[in-house]
Amino acid sequence: MPTPNWNKRRSGNKLFSREENDIYIMAGNQMNTKPMMLPKRNYFVLTFLLLVLGTVRCSTPQGKSTAKDKLELAGSKVALTWQKNEHGWQVQRAQVTQNNSWQAVGIPSGEYTMLYSPAKPDSTPVKIMYNGKEVDFPEPDFKYIRPTWLKATSSVAMNIAGEAFYFFPANGKTGANNQVTFTHETPVAAVQADWLLDEKYPSDVVVQLTLTAKKDGYFSLATPTLATLEQSALAWGILPGYFQGRELQKNFVLAYAYGQGIPDKPVVVRERTATTLSPILTSAKGISMGVIANPGVGRDPWEKDHNTHKLWQLGLSLMNRKSELTPTLYHPVLGEKGSRLQAGEKVTYGFRYTLQATDWFTVYKHAIYDIYQFTDFLALKQTKQSLTDRLLAMHRYVNDDESSLWNVEDFEGTQIGAQSYLGGVVGSDKDAMKNSDYGAMWMLATITQDPVLQKTRLPFARNFKLKQQEIAPGFFQGAAVGQYYLAKGKRFTEEWGSHVEPISLTYYTMLDLGNILLFNPQDKTLRERLRLGAERLLTWQKPAGNWEVAYDRRTQQPVYTDLTDLRPTFYGLIVAYRILGDKKYLDAAVRGADWYIKNAVEKGHFTGVCGDVRFVNDFATGQSAQALLDLYDITKEERFKAGAIEAARIYTASIYTHPIPTAQTKLVKGEERKDWQISQVGLSFEHGGAIGSATGHGPIPLASHGGLFLRISQLTGEPLYRDMARAAALGRDAFVNPQTSVASYYWRTMDAGSGPFPHHAWWQIGWITDYLLAEANLRSNNQITFPRGFITPKVGPHQTYGFAPGTVFNQPANLVLHNGLVNAGNPNVDYISAQATDKNRLYIAFLNNQANSVSIQPQLDGSRVIQNKKVNFKSASVIAPSGEAKTLATPQNISLQIPGFGLSVVTLDFETVN
Repeated sequence: MPTPNWNKRRSGNKLFSREENDIYIMAGNQMNTKPMMLPKRNYFVLTFLLLVLGTVRCSTPQGKSTAKDKLELAGSKVALTWQKNEHGWQVQRAQVTQNNSWQAVGIPSGEYTMLYSPAKPDSTPVKIMYNGKEVDFPEPDFKYIRPTWLKATSSVAMNIAGEAFYFFPANGKTGANNQVTFTHETPVAAVQADWLLDEKYPSDVVVQLTLTAKKDGYFSLATPTLATLEQSALAWGILPGYFQGRELQKNFVLAYAYGQGIPDKPVVVRERTATTLSPILTSAKGISMGVIANPGVGRDPWEKDHNTHKLWQLGLSLMNRKSELTPTLYHPVLGEKGSRLQAGEKVTYGFRYTLQATDWFTVYKHAIYDIYQFTDFLALKQTKQSLTDRLLAMHRYVNDDESSLWNVEDFEGTQIGAQSYLGGVVGSDKDAMKNSDYGAMWMLATITQDPVLQKTRLPFARNFKLKQQEIAPGFFQGAAVGQYYLAKGKRFTEEWGSHVEPISLTYYTMLDLGNILLFNPQDKTLRERLRLGAERLLTWQKPAGNWEVAYDRRTQQPVYTDLTDLRPTFYGLIVAYRILGDKKYLDAAVRGADWYIKNAVEKGHFTGVCGDVRFVNDFATGQSAQALLDLYDITKEERFKAGAIEAARIYTASIYTHPIPTAQTKLVKGEERKDWQISQVGLSFEHGGAIGSATGHGPIPLASHGGLFLRISQLTGEPLYRDMARAAALGRDAFVNPQTSVASYYWRTMDAGSGPFPHHAWWQIGWITDYLLAEANLRSNNQITFPRGFITPKVGPHQTYGFAPGTVFNQPANLVLHNGLVNAGNPNVDYISAQATDKNRLYIAFLNNQANSVSIQPQLDGSRVIQNKKVNFKSASVIAPSGEAKTLATPQNISLQIPGFGLSVVTLDFETVN
């Protein structure tokens, strides 16, 4: 029979504790006796009570006790004390140092939980109730996510499967190296726990659990409940990749499916979308408690020669089985791999508690850098094809009608152009068309001066955009008719349902038109269309500054009213202000951003932009960080910068940081790959959590956040953003199709190319350019900078360039990209090029994308600088990041030594040859 929950949500089981200025005394060991609280000044009362109750042994965290009923682990940062009573060994004190004093981590416990089932647990979904009614979520039409949700609400995931054995260990002792060992016998298994302070990380306590089965069956062993937090004491909780927030969310769907707050049920989630294997809680007193699984406890997504992403070896939760707030791991997972044991068989796993007087982000970084060795991954990275070469190759791809699936269709007497979209669209008969990144289209056409793009792509894409907007008077005037055009049905439609979203107006009217207008500011038709969209956004904006998620196209009534538009819809008004200059748009954008910071960023609540998964939180979270950063650039209001940084901090939890990449050889489609080449580490997901695409497909190689993270790193000095950007962007050959240089969209498809999404190449052109220019800006200490345009729709925060001159070491220059101009001679070295606006001068910035220094002898082709002309390079010099220039002896023989993740800029003066 399981032990009753003697200490549930109580601190009364403590014999003696000190908290702030009060002293609590427990009369004996009666569990239901309330503690008597006395001010410290009443020493005579305290003395009398001590005489009556008997001596109460108390030692400082640094001291040692010789009592047989007390065990301690005490170091410079952490102190744990166990007291033995009739129930077993309980944690009497769990403390950390804060401002040179010792503070309680929470309510001490020390209770263990073991789950047992003689048969494999039932996988039938558990009924979810809210406001007295059963929740039918998601609606049957959402065929992609409904099966995933049903699995995510099984008895194991809901933490009600099996029989729970709760206990405080019966036996405890101190062994060699001050290790504390506890053992306990239950009717079905024996458990041993070995506790030890970490010598390298003084805030950590490392623990190893061993379960020995006494009966056949399925077992799961939870990490002990070291301490718990009352709901009122919670300042922040996060289970990276799933949910975060300041409080428990009573609406289970919003918490579990959308990540908006902490579920009020002790759900156990899978590691496959837990991006960092460390649930963390932070108290109102500023003390964080995290549990970090030892590397290797969680699943390996590609164990040897096939996809093992869906294996479930580690469960994670922010609650124990009794719904007490405490970071918790489960291994093995009941009914899953490794949980079936025969009598006498053992299972062992390790983890660590990290207890620190700091915020969650510091504990989170500790897990990423110190335990999962994130920095070491960057040292492993090498590539066969530079990012710059990928840009040039994708330029060739998008120019090829056949490979890029480019279509021109007649719609209402106008020729509209877009690429095929073979993914899921309601009503599609494999005839959907879409343009993804208008900013990248106009940027590439400008910096390459390519007549194919200028004549056979841009005019038809512009027509597509004009036809995509509703211009007839009425409720939807100015909004986008739909993301996709169905060629057979000759109509525009939304991705999943007959509705219109304000965020789609921002995306497919404001952002796309705005990016085109950066390059063609005199296009009066587009300016009027932009104004039409801006006025609709103003009309739909609520007095508080927010918008509805969507409106039904037929009834014009709000739909998806169970959700809040926690997306950067306000950004469309930033576009309107920058292009049209009317301050009312800026004022409305500020109002929208203020509402967004308060209701989304500060709470950690977000919704997404993918209709086929019912708007679960996704890459729009990262997009909101750039949106707020752009508003800060305009207003210089510090709250927008702070909001951008906080949104970016939360978005780092959308980046995988496990398992540790290695040089182990694995087989992918019969080809040998190193483990680090196919690693998920550094990649973001489209949408994660309980039902996002990452549950089955894994993360995406589309690193739209790369440039944003570099900008945030510059603002804050925090290296995690920089390292995450590089981990995502560099050395990803395993996902790049060798024929087209287009990367696959999902991790699971490896190098299958664009697949059903040929238009994704434009997004890849956009994010790579943004990333490279952000790296040049970072490494040159802001000496290489180009004006940024607007965010791309949907997939993240990358921005467009090339519509106006930038500066290279204070000299004005235009961004250029010419095929065959430069051969760096090393695929780990990227480059960007720019041409001076006022003289015949070419700048080439070489970026070493390895941790080690490299030497290169780049080759230059003067016939590629100006179309249909040849130039001679007269002189050359090298500019260091400090700005110091060194003249080279000859421009025909350039040799560069570039430090690890460094920059070297070559300046070439030239003359044209007739």
